[in-house]
Amino acid sequence: MTASTSTSTVTVSATEIVLPGTVEPDGLEVRTRDLPAPAAGHVVLRMEATGVAFAEQQMRRGKYYDQPPFPFVPGYDVVGTVTATGPGVDTGLTGRRFAAVTKTGAWASHLLIDAVDLMPVPDDVDAAAAETVLVNGITAWQMLHRIAKVRSGGIIVVLGANGGVGSTLVQLARHAGITVIGTASPRHHATVRELGASPVDYRDPDMYARIREMAPDGVDAVFDHVGGAALEQSWRLLRRGGTLVSYGTAASKDEEGNSQLPVLKLFARLAAWNSLPNGRSAHFYNYWAGKRCQASWQRRLSEDLTQVLRLVADGSVVPQIAARIPLADAASALALAESRTVLGKVVIVPGT
Repeated sequence: MTASTSTSTVTVSATEIVLPGTVEPDGLEVRTRDLPAPAAGHVVLRMEATGVAFAEQQMRRGKYYDQPPFPFVPGYDVVGTVTATGPGVDTGLTGRRFAAVTKTGAWASHLLIDAVDLMPVPDDVDAAAAETVLVNGITAWQMLHRIAKVRSGGIIVVLGANGGVGSTLVQLARHAGITVIGTASPRHHATVRELGASPVDYRDPDMYARIREMAPDGVDAVFDHVGGAALEQSWRLLRRGGTLVSYGTAASKDEEGNSQLPVLKLFARLAAWNSLPNGRSAHFYNYWAGKRCQASWQRRLSEDLTQVLRLVADGSVVPQIAARIPLADAASALALAESRTVLGKVVIVPGT
């Protein structure tokens, strides 16, 4: 960012959704506060779309791996327009649309963002659509193309093919010429087929046997956000040279106790599998891996988001927006996302 010749000293009134503790969705609180003028290197971003990720569902229970202490404002990512710039930031950013990954703080009408975290969003891409494929799209792209590196003609399994990451992953794989088997509830099977995957009922006790029937020689990759005891079944689906990509521990979402323990157990299991001489590999996808090298990490994020947004713009990837719900009704948005009835991502927008 180039230095600005003038900076904003104007404060703005921001509406924020606060998670006060381990409450039910209707325990979220709404507050209004004056947001200070942006400090050096920062901007004020007016939120156009944010959303409900699995992270917020875990944070509500105090189960997210490294969440901040209560109370805090949730919101993992955001798309919005810059309305003010701080010292050292190019004033030409004002009025332009950007995306940013915040981990927390995005459930707000306005928020302060470090300018180095901004990623451009084309004007011809709807803000809610961009939000839907922001973290979800980068995650799916990196797991498919940077970790598993599945080639055209391969076959993969996507658990939760109706979810935010899953539905994006299915479409990216289809576009790359990859065959997809996707798990989902029967109510979503028709849509999963339209996205480009062969659906399997995730509640079927013989689900893994069904998948093996569809891919008797094994698969090139399995993308598993569930974890738990069934992760070993995902591992067994792989052919020689195949890759298991674990990116969540949904199976332990409601378990009591230390929130870090399921993740540590998962790491130990993946390490043990990687020590086996069978030609298969197991990885845990961490969106934040490599952030210590801020410049190169941010560059990869921007490159991968650009790839995904290009596919959105040309219609190759259709963001699956489950609902658009006003910020003031964030409690309903969180409850809907947790209902396990939706296809895609619940998006939070500024107003009605």
